[in-house]
Order: sequence, then structure tokens, then C-alpha cells
Amino acid sequence: MSVSKGKKKKETLYSSRLNRHFDEMKWLYCELYADKPDAMEHFTELTDILKKFSAERPSDLQASDLAREADPDWYRRNDLMGMMLYVNAFSGTLRGLEDKLDYLRECNVNYLHLMPLLSSPKGRSDGGYAVADFRKVQESLGTMDDFAHAAQECHRHGICIALDFVMNHTSEDHEWAVRARSGEKEYQDRYFFFDNFDIPSIYEAHCPQVFPTTAPGNFTWLPDCQKHVMTTFYPYQWDLNYGNPVVLNEMIANMLFLANQGVDIIRLDAVPYIWKEPGTNCRNLPQVHTIVRIMRMAAEIVCPGILLLGEVVMAPDKVAPYFGTPEKPECHILYNVTTMASTWHTVATKDVSLLRRQMDIVSSLPRDYVFQNYLRCHDDIGWGLDYDYLRGFGMEEAPHKKFLNDFFTGIFPGSFGRGELYNDDPRLRDARLCGTTASLCGIEKAGFEGNEAAMERAIRFDLTLHAFMFSQSGIPVLYSGDEIGMVNDYTYKKDPDKAPDSRFIHRGDFRWDLAENRNKPGSVQNRLFPVLRQLEQIRKDHAVFGASVPVRTIDSWDRSILALVREDEKEKFIGIYNFSGDDRVAWIKEEDGMYQDLITGRCMEARGVQIPAYGCFWLCRTKQ
Repeated sequence: MSVSKGKKKKETLYSSRLNRHFDEMKWLYCELYADKPDAMEHFTELTDILKKFSAERPSDLQASDLAREADPDWYRRNDLMGMMLYVNAFSGTLRGLEDKLDYLRECNVNYLHLMPLLSSPKGRSDGGYAVADFRKVQESLGTMDDFAHAAQECHRHGICIALDFVMNHTSEDHEWAVRARSGEKEYQDRYFFFDNFDIPSIYEAHCPQVFPTTAPGNFTWLPDCQKHVMTTFYPYQWDLNYGNPVVLNEMIANMLFLANQGVDIIRLDAVPYIWKEPGTNCRNLPQVHTIVRIMRMAAEIVCPGILLLGEVVMAPDKVAPYFGTPEKPECHILYNVTTMASTWHTVATKDVSLLRRQMDIVSSLPRDYVFQNYLRCHDDIGWGLDYDYLRGFGMEEAPHKKFLNDFFTGIFPGSFGRGELYNDDPRLRDARLCGTTASLCGIEKAGFEGNEAAMERAIRFDLTLHAFMFSQSGIPVLYSGDEIGMVNDYTYKKDPDKAPDSRFIHRGDFRWDLAENRNKPGSVQNRLFPVLRQLEQIRKDHAVFGASVPVRTIDSWDRSILALVREDEKEKFIGIYNFSGDDRVAWIKEEDGMYQDLITGRCMEARGVQIPAYGCFWLCRTKQ
């Protein structure tokens, strides 16, 4: 095909995609900025931005767009396996990452979430979430060209790339913030600047504090320019004013720029916070959904092969709306944060009641909703549980949070957990928890004590927790190091750039020396890595694990055993998980033939199943 014909075909395809969304996007945009007399001018600027990035989109990414448009369920099946990691901790640099792709493929990883790597000031980076330049990589990791090359190499290995897009704020070192601080009104209007505390006091009366201990208040006084600026998270992170259409246009441009570097999944960080209104709690306001919908349409026009992953760490009733509706979708994927927190609650209490209730809630949602499932991530565990339900069991919020934190920090008698608290607020008793999966489920304690019996049980529990996560509907994601049982890294306490942020306890450098043990019989790594690979392969080989397959929980008649059923037209799967430290019997009664445990190959009936302490079964039968 000639260059001119190729260009014409590309322009025609762009026009078709734009026309599909133009009327709705224009209507939403003008409604969002109804108080702006120049709203249409800004909307025209937005369409110019879309056209520019469409024209600049590389040919290999255009081909990926077409393939994924033809297969819109590509991310809903059972063959995606994720891992999240920090490049500096895993491979040192982006070029170094390319040398580790064979290891990632050995881990069955084909969805790689690279934690924040854009330019951020040292010592005031919030782990990379204080972005100083959305189009520049941290110098220690390489350049944006290095990132694009690494993304291309990942694609060649069948690995898609996810990257954080920090929407709510910029670093105070961002060009906009620097110019705002110097007195330029145009740039002050991109944030929330106030001469006195009259209006900020209205916000403070209704807007909760994110970090009341380490970063109290939602505003920071800037003595050099004699103004208050909104800083919901930390004083060096200035909240963006999406009430200014310039901000939305420029941030969409930044998102599309990253997509054109090869990012397949855009993680929308802290998305519920992005619209601010005085007199409200500044969370989950209707305008947020309007903005996410506009971003979804912008992506479908320019780069329809990418996905939007929403970070919505909220109560369950606030999470699902970020999927939008079938007619007007918003995010493609959302974090299954409540199930994650409920899982660790179950580890401590040995009572599956809450977890079963959470599974039933998720299972009742439309099957086209896709969740990202995980046991651990880069962040802390917040105890956002269903306390209205737990009160029926005599569990009040504050004392129960204290129990959970005491259990996982090893204070509670008999606990095997070894974690640390984050943002401990003695007044609110609302501390969060940090620690690796291995340390929280007992591997660290057993290893320190040299207790082989405890180690065997801890490893079994680690595998059971992962098996449970793999059997949930959606995309499973490992945190780098969990596959080899990495425990807490306490060296962060000696690093002034990390201490006292206890989240770095589970963000330690990847232990390549331990990874070498994955093939060494008897090692902790060899007792974890091959079994996790086996579980991942089983999940990939059986379509019954697909996100669209119905899931239901069933009675086990034991408060410590969770049993769930996945069933399609070809197979019936029963997952059984023992959260207690005792051998138990799952009194299920599925009288429809013999099952095979996919993990051990053992055949058994699915009734009165004897299950070891902290153990699990993946029972499956093929239908006639």
C-alpha cells in the first residue's frame, strides 16, 4: 500500500472513531464546563489533540488496536497473568528490564505493571506519585526512548504494559506548579490557590483527611507567594483543578502521549478525588464519572487497544459505578480491593463469613465487569471492611482494626504475622498495614525460628491464598517477589529517602540470589515457585476460570472453610480453601459424579472432603 493510501485509510479510520463518539463527548464536555463561555473553544482544542496523537500513533500500536477492536473480550478471558514491580528494585534500569523478560515469561507473566517511573523529585516523590514531568522518565531508570523500547520488547514477548497515570495532582516541582508559585495567574488557575483561609475552611469542614497523622489538613500555606494551595495527599503534591478545561485537555494529552509510547493499560490513580466542590466530601462526585467517560472515549478514538484501570479504593458501593454502564462504559478494569482486605481479615479471624459475603456481592455484578485481583500491592492494606455486617458478629470497627493490626504485627498471642503499621493514628486507631505476603502468612516467622513444621504450614497457606486469588473472576496480579517468598526488607529504616515510610518494607530490591533457588529442591523458593506456575497454567488451560463464567459460594458447614463453584457448559469447578490451622472437613454435598483435584491429580467425590490445615483443593469434572 502506498504512503498516501495508508495515510488516507488511517484518517478515515480516525474519522469513523471520532464520529462514533463526537456528539456524546461534546455534550458531556459542554455540560461539565457550562459555566465557561469559551467551552466550545476548549472542546475544539481537545479534538485537535485527539487528531494529533492519532496521526502520531506508531504503526505497530495501530495494528494492536485493530486486533483488539476485533476481539473486544481479549482481556476478559483466563490467559492474562499479571505482575507489578518497581523497575529500580527489579532490574535497575529500563534497559535492564529487557534482560529479565525471560524470567517474567517463566513466571507466566503477560501483563506487567511497572510502578511509577515518571520524573519525580528525590525525597518528595511519594514513591513516584508526585510527578514533575508526565513525559519524562526518572533519570536513574533511563529515558522515555528507553521506556518505549522496553515496551516494544515486552510486546514482542507477548507482554502488555501497565503504567500509573497520576491524575489528581502534580509535584510542586512540575512546570505548572513552579510558574504558579512565581505568580502566573494562568497556572495558579490550574490548581486551587486562595489568598486567605475563608474558602479552604469550607472545604476542610466537609472533606476528610487522607493522612491525618503524616499530612494533616487538605491545604498547605506557601509563605513565598502568600497563598494557600490544596494538597489532599502531601504538601508537595498540589491538586489539579479539573474545573479548568485546560487541565482536562492537557492531562488527556499526557495520557495519549504515554499510550503512544506503548502503554497498554493506563492506571488512573486516585481517580475518585479529581473533582472538588466546596461543601462536599470531594469524593466520587458526578463530574468524576463525566471526566472518566470522556477519557474512555478519547482512548477509543485515538488508541482503542488500551485499557483504563481505575484505582478506586472505596467502599464497595462506590467502586462498581466506575465501570459505567454497557451503553456508556468508563473503566475497563477496577481493583478488587474489598475482597483483598476481606481475605486478610479472614486470615486473622479464621472465619470466612465476611469473605463469602464479599464474594457473593462481586458475583452478583454483571459478568462483563472485570476486576484486578491481588493479595498484595505496592501500597498498604487499609481495613475498609463491611462493619455494618461485622457488628452482627460483635466486631466494632475501631477495636477490630486494632485486632487485625495486632495480629499481623505479631503482637496478638499466637500470631504468625510479621508486618508494620503505616500512618498510625492513635486518636482514630485507623492504622494501615504493610508487609509482604510471605511475612504476613508466617514464612518470615517460621524461617527466623527455624521451625520446619511451621514453615511447611506457612508455605501451604501462602499457596492456598494464591490459589484462592487465582480462582476469583478477573485478572490475577502478583506482587514481584511473592513468587519466591520474599519476606520484609527492614533495610528501608536506614535509608533517609525511604524512612519512616513503612510501605518500603515490602518494596525491597528483588532477591535474584533467592530466585536462583527456585530449582533447588527443598528450598522455600522451590516449594513455592513451581506450584504457583502450576496453578497459573491450570487456570490458563481451563476456560472455566474466565471472567464471564458464573461463580457462586456454597455451604461448607465450617466457619473456616470457603467453598466456591465456577461452572460453564463444559466444566464444573469447586474451589475449597481452609483458613484454619487445623485439619477440617468441608461438608459440601455435590452429588454429580467424581471430581479430579487439578493440583494433585487425585480423584474424589465432592462431599465430606477432608482438607488439611491451611490447605486447598481445586476439584473439577468434565460434563458429559
